[in-house]
Amino acid sequence: MLLEATPYSIELATPFVISRGARTHCHTVRVTVSHDHQQGIGECTPYPRYGESVESVIAQIESWTSDLVSLSPQEAKQHLQSMPAGAARNAVDCALWDLISKLEGTSFPSPTFTISPAIETAMTVSIGEAEAMATQTKQYVDQGATLLKVKLDGEAVVECVAAVRSAAPHCKIILDANEAWGSLDLEQLFEQLAPFNITMIEQPLPSGEDQLLASIAHPIPLCADESCHTRAQLADLKGLYEMVNIKLDKTGGLTEALLLEKQARNEGFAIMAGCMLGTSIAMKAALPIATNAEVVDLDGPVLLGDDVEDGLKYHSGKLYF
Repeated sequence: MLLEATPYSIELATPFVISRGARTHCHTVRVTVSHDHQQGIGECTPYPRYGESVESVIAQIESWTSDLVSLSPQEAKQHLQSMPAGAARNAVDCALWDLISKLEGTSFPSPTFTISPAIETAMTVSIGEAEAMATQTKQYVDQGATLLKVKLDGEAVVECVAAVRSAAPHCKIILDANEAWGSLDLEQLFEQLAPFNITMIEQPLPSGEDQLLASIAHPIPLCADESCHTRAQLADLKGLYEMVNIKLDKTGGLTEALLLEKQARNEGFAIMAGCMLGTSIAMKAALPIATNAEVVDLDGPVLLGDDVEDGLKYHSGKLYF
């Protein structure tokens, strides 16, 4: 078996702004695993928030390579689960899923998994002045969007949400604070946001401060993102959040993501399928989670200036596989 990790940088169609800053490029790592004349491909997006970079991820993968290539693909996928969760493991895990499916004479993710051919996905509204956010919202609505994910920092939250709701009176809206609301009066803010018919709020507080939510009434359901990577965090989230956001770059691949999904549901959590910025290679690998999720946010390719050939299709608020 051969394994190769390669960096790919893709310019975004427009700058992508969240509470931690703006990005103009998507920096990814693609892994190719070859065996018996077949080839599997996986992709990850290293995330600085988790101490990752393209260079660190490639170095991590290269440190595993000698052990993995001496095994069969099936053995390698099993052995890989002993490695740390994160972007590096994700790219290798998904490449192995792809390779093993081909070696078995099928394909990944379908028909290896039963995938819905059309899945509603959120379209992401970046942080900006309220008027600019309303303009971007209107563009999505005109394109048929039915679900919006609104990025917010700690400034003018209610004003921005009001502007987005005015521009999208009939859309479902989820809000993503990316841990930025630690200095705000959350109980008061949640009350102010309730009239806007918000479907869910992601990660209002920094990871590690989740217990503060136990004493705060929240009429809008909350979703753990940065606070939920693998099954190991679920016990600490019970009673604080109603939903968990499963991203393959956090779980370290589809193998752990499927186990996290199963355990989360058993413990009463609803599921959101999310993503980092990335191409359709990464989005397709997440479809086994997305096809059953209550909320899906797999619009990464929409934000790119260029996607891979044979990528997912996006229109009228859905992704088509």
